[in-house]
Amino acid sequence: QVQLVESGGGLVQAGGSLRLSCAASGRTFSIGVRGWFRQAPGKEREFVAVISWNGASTYYVDSVKGRFTISRDNAKNTVYLQMNSLKPEDTAVYYCAAATDYGTAVHDNPREYKYWGQGTQVTVSS
Repeated sequence: QVQLVESGGGLVQAGGSLRLSCAASGRTFSIGVRGWFRQAPGKEREFVAVISWNGASTYYVDSVKGRFTISRDNAKNTVYLQMNSLKPEDTAVYYCAAATDYGTAVHDNPREYKYWGQGTQVTVSS
């Protein structure tokens, strides 16, 4: 099993920045692709960003391109989401996820991920 723990959420004004972290523990050798999703009240869980196992490939939902950056440190089993120029519509619970796939294909469907964190709240005030 793999455990994922997110941190770094909080309240920020529009235009501000936050950095989310997601630390993995347990059988970390079994996970490759890592992703971030978010879920706003009354909405379905939405893909945000994904990074390949070696960090060479990344992919973002259009609404965050140019503002968010996903990265990873495999030595620490941690993936990050740097969020800049935040907007009120970015308000949501952010979840990190891990898949057992080591490929480079885009993984933007929640069903492609086996492990999930508990989520961290991000609130952007206007």
